[in-house]
Amino acid sequence: MSDYADLELILTRWDKESYRVELRYSQPGSEADTRLDAPATARLDRVALRALELQPDAYGKALGASLFGDAQIKTMFAQARASAQAQNLDLRLRLSIDPTAAELHELHWETLRDPSDNSSLVTSERILFTRYLAAQDFRPVKIKPQKDLRALVFISNPTNLGDLDGFAPIDAAGELERAQKALGNLTVTTLAPHEFATLNRLVEKLRDDIDILYLVAHGAAGAAESVIFLQDDTGKLHDVAASALVTRLNELQDPPRLVVLAACQSANMAAATDNDRALASLGPRLASAGVPAVIAMQGNITMQTVAQFMPVFFRELSRDGQIDRAMAAARAAVRDNADAWMPVLFLRLKNGKIWYVPGFGGDKAAFQKWPALMAAIRKGRCTPILGPGLSESVFGSRSALAARWAKKYSFPLAPYAAEDLPEVAQYIAVDQARFLVHDELEQALKQELERRFGLQLAPALQNAPLTELVHAVGALTRQNAHDPYAVLAHLPFPVYITTNPDSLIIDALQAAGKEPQVELCQWNDNITTQALAQTASSFVPDEKHPLVYCLFGQYSDSDSQVITEDDYFDYLIGVTSNKDLIHHEVKRMLTDSALLFLGFQLDDWNFRVLYRSIMSQEGGNRRKNLPHIAAQIDPAEGRLIEPERARKYLENYFGNADISIYWGSAEDFIKDLEKQGGNQ
Repeated sequence: MSDYADLELILTRWDKESYRVELRYSQPGSEADTRLDAPATARLDRVALRALELQPDAYGKALGASLFGDAQIKTMFAQARASAQAQNLDLRLRLSIDPTAAELHELHWETLRDPSDNSSLVTSERILFTRYLAAQDFRPVKIKPQKDLRALVFISNPTNLGDLDGFAPIDAAGELERAQKALGNLTVTTLAPHEFATLNRLVEKLRDDIDILYLVAHGAAGAAESVIFLQDDTGKLHDVAASALVTRLNELQDPPRLVVLAACQSANMAAATDNDRALASLGPRLASAGVPAVIAMQGNITMQTVAQFMPVFFRELSRDGQIDRAMAAARAAVRDNADAWMPVLFLRLKNGKIWYVPGFGGDKAAFQKWPALMAAIRKGRCTPILGPGLSESVFGSRSALAARWAKKYSFPLAPYAAEDLPEVAQYIAVDQARFLVHDELEQALKQELERRFGLQLAPALQNAPLTELVHAVGALTRQNAHDPYAVLAHLPFPVYITTNPDSLIIDALQAAGKEPQVELCQWNDNITTQALAQTASSFVPDEKHPLVYCLFGQYSDSDSQVITEDDYFDYLIGVTSNKDLIHHEVKRMLTDSALLFLGFQLDDWNFRVLYRSIMSQEGGNRRKNLPHIAAQIDPAEGRLIEPERARKYLENYFGNADISIYWGSAEDFIKDLEKQGGNQ
């Protein structure tokens, strides 16, 4: 997926007059980075640079000369660029300023010049310059297919704006027309003619699953923090503090993935003396609060520059979803303008993309395997294995739940581990009690179901048990013709293997007129749901009477659920030491049918333990002879695995079996499956 090498430039205070400069270089596919062996420092004279603010070219040259004044820094930068070019890779140049050097945020880094030839480092599509701000929001960033992206164009033009000196009315109609044209084929939401651009209205519209917010308004740098001029309920000016707007956006379940602020002073970081003031304006605050990508303005940008910049940015974004590349192209389009340096991009997306194209990656041969997959399904020689991503649209993200628990119980380990549900659950079980994990899980899932579907559920279900809520919600979601469970239930699978403790596939099969037999894997001695624990030894599943095999338990039996790290280890020990724990028909299908993984991340516990369960069964040689194992990989920013690497990864896992990697969500795959005739 990536044709970029990464060069992170980190600035930290060294002494009163200089800053330590650290360069970290990494290439695609490498987990290691290359760093300077010895400390290198730079003297950045903010007073001298401030005197050049009206001369962007001179400013950029002086800034480049200061930053790359140390020969080590200049050499390292040249080596990184040469290494990338030798491998035909473009270079991502990511600026990260340590809190100890907060005053450096005020510098106009977007004017930066190459020390070797004084060419611009921010207008080339071969060197993509961005600023990085660490965020305290550990929610995973889900990316969508391009066709599913939704944008909100929100224009604030208060009726009494003329009362303020220096602020001309906004050409709302012209801005809207330009924005809609620039956004191309995206689904665009705007204000209705009778609606005013109030803060409440903005939040209301963002709840409608908005991916891109394009906000056009005037702004100003306040005494303590910047403000943005929205409207009140009568259409008049309402100056909203940056902190107030950020608070409201941060409260959203799914904030926008990209916020574009066509507003003056929305990234004003001048005269910063401490970290709070340096990042007090709206753009940096949004980035620090967790919005993955923010474009804002460092000064009073002219509407002419905005009108030239934005169409280029959105047009280029629509080409490949690459935010930083689109930013470079837009900067190049306004490079001759005196205020060309004002747009700034804060980006914490590792691969810089806001959308992806579902499918089998770049492997054209993979598309030829649809007939083989469909033939296996029709003959009952394909087994779907259902992962947590399949039910995420119902229950929410497991990593988001883990992050909430980590915060609630002061999880003490590394921040990235706070997204790992088994690890956080293990901590709670040890620090508090194991039963509390189950109580918290049931309560969290009930709250999520009520939040997402409460208005559609009968009042009598308000205090219903979790299992009843799941039944009711499943009936609602199956009304969607593309509901993955409904589609899967109508296919002639004799065996369904699920790692999810819910009953959604069971309910869908019953709704499809089938009579599923449900069995739990008895991985521990405390499982008491005997009705689900065993099937008759003579039972042979078929299309009308499929077997639903629950590997990791059901919500109806808390002792059967696999949640904590210890649960996963105990499960693995159980199924590997006692080969008879796995149902004989399940063992046969694991070796004699194509395996269709739906809703898994390759690095999550469900997949890793599931893999070990499969590999511990006999018949691995027969598995190698299968025409394919189709694996669907759900893309999430920060956990992206390139299709070719993922394919090799699974080949090693499954003993060089023939594997096709589908790049997209479970819902994407189901839709493509339907197009191939999978719903017939």
